[in-house]
Amino acid sequence: MMKIENLSKRYGREKSLGIEDVSFSVNNAEIVGFVGLNGAGKTTTIRVACGVALPSSGTVEIEGHDVVVEKQKASEQIGWVPEFPSFDQNARAKNLLLYFAGYRHISRDIAEKRARDLFQQLELSGQENKKLRDYSQGMKKRFSLALSLLPDPNNFLFDEVLNGLDPQGIQFLRSLLTDLKKQGKSILLSSHILSEVETISDRIVFIHRGRVIKIVTRSELRTIEESTSTLRMTIPNINDEGLYYLRTLGAVAVEDGIQIVLSDFHVDPSIISTELVKRGFLIRQFSIDKSSLEEYFFTLVGERRAA
Repeated sequence: MMKIENLSKRYGREKSLGIEDVSFSVNNAEIVGFVGLNGAGKTTTIRVACGVALPSSGTVEIEGHDVVVEKQKASEQIGWVPEFPSFDQNARAKNLLLYFAGYRHISRDIAEKRARDLFQQLELSGQENKKLRDYSQGMKKRFSLALSLLPDPNNFLFDEVLNGLDPQGIQFLRSLLTDLKKQGKSILLSSHILSEVETISDRIVFIHRGRVIKIVTRSELRTIEESTSTLRMTIPNINDEGLYYLRTLGAVAVEDGIQIVLSDFHVDPSIISTELVKRGFLIRQFSIDKSSLEEYFFTLVGERRAA
């Protein structure tokens, strides 16, 4: 479990703001999405949380260990993939993995087995002795994941790990994160690919200009999206009675006499369809345009700017 409390980070003599008073947790067997614009503070939060940068104030606990006071114990339970991993491009993949295993105090025999298993798990079998400069972008990303998995930690911090992956790579990573969650791991996932964050996360933390502005669960987000959905219907025999009924449910717009757009409604669409049929209306087209995580995020940012 990861627990971040009142975390702040300021830079330089001018004490420019990185993040301020950031608080949230990532529970065991939970994936938390971390969403914000470039420069919002996602990477700063993750760097402080994994112990590579010191906080100006506040605390981060990993499995109950403070990352500043008990750095070694905390770091033993962290798997981190930075947005831009940097490796010696002339190093051979397996040799580098075994080298890092030494820093983790993993014995040679165990490290050999872990390396073999990880290269297979991350679909890099047969590529172990290649130099990293000969790896594709997607392969380098998988190698970074292998390093984070090497000590089998309980907590993972993934910073824009989806960047540079093709659709197959994204699907692979989605499956990997799901497996880690089933193993009881806690996962913080920062990404600009909001559709993936929405699909896989149990909760989503929104950060803007260094401050957390909202935390929602997946079910809460689903409720929000449904409440801002738009229902589009084609009803050739619509009349004033039908329009009156629809207006009791939400805002109604009529296009070309038979195209109906219903917004701001709070009724199950299936109930609306059933009721219209009962009243004798012929429905030729019935579709729902749901709000997305991206739309909701920009709504939050817009509200914050207006405040």
